[in-house]
This record gives sequence, structure tokens and C-alpha cells, in this order.
Amino acid sequence: MLKKHSLPVALALISLSIQFSEPAQTLLRYDRAAIANGEIWRLLTGNLAHLNWPHLWLNLAGLLLIWLLTQHLFSTRQWGLAFLFTSLGVSSGLYIFDSELLWYVGLSGILHGLLVAPLTFNIRNNCLADHALLAIVLLKVIWEQFQGPMESSEALIEGQVVTDAHLFGAISGLVLGLSLYLLKRHKATKI
Repeated sequence: MLKKHSLPVALALISLSIQFSEPAQTLLRYDRAAIANGEIWRLLTGNLAHLNWPHLWLNLAGLLLIWLLTQHLFSTRQWGLAFLFTSLGVSSGLYIFDSELLWYVGLSGILHGLLVAPLTFNIRNNCLADHALLAIVLLKVIWEQFQGPMESSEALIEGQVVTDAHLFGAISGLVLGLSLYLLKRHKATKI
């Protein structure tokens, strides 16, 4: 049973551990200059550090909700791949396309990808709730690109919301979900 829930448990434990240590937060956050100097681990670990406790709790609540809604749509291996792919997608997207962003922390970009990927992968299942949820998330991300973050979100985390992370997370989730779907479909036609 623990193996089935290993991804959210691991993400929560690692994020909690990082939050207890301010030096770890600084060492592990996404930091453009440090990445440029070869500290490439920050492309993964920056998503696991957080601004503060409210930011961490909000992200962990989002992770729990996403897990409850979508855990059945992916295998354990697919969830691991989704974490790695969306982590690198968010960080790489920020590094390549958002050169003014000097540093970043938080799971929210990955959370967008972890929600979008399984919903996209299962798009052919005629589940209206899944389709509606996917549409809502994608519309939210588009809205944020034009309107900016919700003030209530920034008030909750006591900091700036990096909406580009949500965009790159959603794009990564779409790419991964569609790729896995096409691979599954290709394998099915070979049989």
C-alpha cells in the first residue's frame, strides 16, 4: 500500500524536511545564477523548497487533493515519470523563457502538471468530470497569463505567485499525458 502512495508521501516528507532548515532552503531553491554556475540539481529541488509554512501547507493540500482525484489514472512508474518530467519542465521553462526570474520555490507548477498529465492521458475515457477539471485547470492557467495571480493566493503564501511555473507545469503535463496516451495507443495497435 505504501508503494502505491510513495510519490505524495515522498514529496511531502522531503518538502517538510527542507522547510525545517533555512540553509537547505537556500541551497536547494531554484536559483538562476547558481544553475548557470553548474548547480543543476536546483532544477529538481527548487520545486520542493517553499517560502514559508503557509506556502508549504497550501501546496501539500493541493497535492493531497490532486492525489485523491487522480491517483487511479496512473501507475506508480507513471507518477514517478510525471514528477521528474514536470519538475524539469517547470524549471527549464523558467530558465529558458523567464530570464528575469532570479529564484523560485514551490510545488505549484508541478501540481499543475501532476493534475493535467493523468487527465490528458485518460482523455478518451468519457468521464465528464475529468474533462471539466482539465478544462478548468487549462482556463485558469490561461487566465493567469493575462490577469496575473489571484491576490488571495499571494496573501495566503505571503509572497509572489510565479504564474509562469503554472503555465510550464500545465504544458509539461499536457506533453507527458499526450505522449503516454499515444504510446499506449501505438502499443495497442501492434497487438
